[in-house]
Amino acid sequence: MSLLSWRLHREMATDSCEDAITGLQKLLSEKGDLDDIAAAKIKQLTAELEAIAPKQFNAVERIKTGFAHFKKEKYEKNPALYGELAKGQSPKFLVFACSDSRVCPSHILNFQPGEAFMVRNIASMVPPYDQTKYSGVGAAIEYAVLHLEVENILVIGHSRCGGIKHLMHIPDDCTTASGSDFIDDWVKTCLPAKDKVRRECNSLDIDEQCTNCEKEAVNVSLKNLLTYPFVRERVAKKPLSVKGGHYDFVKGSFELLES
Repeated sequence: MSLLSWRLHREMATDSCEDAITGLQKLLSEKGDLDDIAAAKIKQLTAELEAIAPKQFNAVERIKTGFAHFKKEKYEKNPALYGELAKGQSPKFLVFACSDSRVCPSHILNFQPGEAFMVRNIASMVPPYDQTKYSGVGAAIEYAVLHLEVENILVIGHSRCGGIKHLMHIPDDCTTASGSDFIDDWVKTCLPAKDKVRRECNSLDIDEQCTNCEKEAVNVSLKNLLTYPFVRERVAKKPLSVKGGHYDFVKGSFELLES
């Protein structure tokens, strides 16, 4: 049994559970003359390692199982809803939300399919009207307001936003950090929010300043929305309203903001 003990020790000393499992399985197949007690012990160790071994993430399988769950639990249980959606959409909301994986607006506000037209980007920012720059955002606003005739535009900021933290750390001379060309250029959309926070909240620590900037950036985006002529016109006639919100996933709270 000295060979068995040595092999077991070597396999258990490896850095990877998967390597250990493979080694134990190989040992079982190679050593056909092991007595029943030794073989049973190896099988037990293998099972224990398999139970604690980290599973390799399979993106394709995750996509397949995710859709299968949706189809079974949502699509097939709501044939009337999805039948109507097949004919077209008439959402009540245009929502700007951050791309952050922790802040999906459909989960936060329980939006149902067909209820909200979504735009997600870094820090949920709305740039001012410009027909040549950031035209993708302009196209989304135009389509939602003029073609879908949404009744509400909601811009949602959130706690611990990486985009806002990046904005707050941009040097005062606005130089661009290496490897951040796109991010720097984008978050500068809300430079007025950073300037206001630096001016009015300079006594606060940086984390508190970031929290204030998360909310102030929403206000900047709401003002930028009104630079779009078709948004401004519909807000004036009151078939359209613009609102801001802040989701704190640390405290589990949602706050509607006063612009």
